[in-house]
Amino acid sequence: MQADLIPLLALLLGIGAFAGILAGLLGVGGGIVLVPAFFYTFSHMGYGSDELMRICLATSLATIIATSARSVHSHNRKGAVDWSILKTWAPGIAVGAIIGVLVVAQLRSAALQGIFGVIGMCIGLYMAFSRSEWRIADEMPSAGTRMILSPTVGFLSVLMGIGGGSFGVPLMTLYGTPIHRAVATAAGFGALIAVPSVIAFLFVPIPAEVRPPLTIGAVNLGAFAVVVCMTMITTPIGARIAHSLNPKPLKRVFAMFLLLVAGNMLRKSLGL
Repeated sequence: MQADLIPLLALLLGIGAFAGILAGLLGVGGGIVLVPAFFYTFSHMGYGSDELMRICLATSLATIIATSARSVHSHNRKGAVDWSILKTWAPGIAVGAIIGVLVVAQLRSAALQGIFGVIGMCIGLYMAFSRSEWRIADEMPSAGTRMILSPTVGFLSVLMGIGGGSFGVPLMTLYGTPIHRAVATAAGFGALIAVPSVIAFLFVPIPAEVRPPLTIGAVNLGAFAVVVCMTMITTPIGARIAHSLNPKPLKRVFAMFLLLVAGNMLRKSLGL
């Protein structure tokens, strides 16, 4: 086990760096990378159990608290964050996130892997084939529609262990929000999702014999600390790149990567 610590540390540092850049650059949320990365890392360490996906989701969301705060700060300095959207969507997103934790706490790893795989493939397909001109409306939805959409964003994000950008960015652009403003504002969705859900995950019981060291509730503090060290450095880099180039070609490549990762998670959930 000791011999594995250095390569595992290096792997987590690399994963954290990649996730931070994605959070700032594409607005997709680093959790799309972190959840499967944590799953394979902890499985390699011998902690494969029916509770493992809960730990991966909760730990990913914990890192998003730091990533989201840093990303919002970087984008806000450029005046790109739409605070009116964040304020009006915050209550519904937080409620949806708490409901998501209650559901995750009842599901086994195989079911959560399957959910991650199916939703991840949907996100990957949207990223690969969506068009910037697609529109539902020219302005954000009214209060009635928002009462349905905002909890849905929070709920699905917790089931995926992500910060909301993967749902928030497409949602806002479909409702006429410019892409750079959508990416910046969706970074704020991350905190709205992660803060209440992580607090709740700290009280989700995980048997001591199946949880990795330094785990409180369902949150692994060791992986959280290592990954946050890198995301705090690389998220602003991603945000700067997002304001200086068109990320569309990179997004297509990442969509293919996501389809492969999500497909593999779905395969594992089916025991294939």
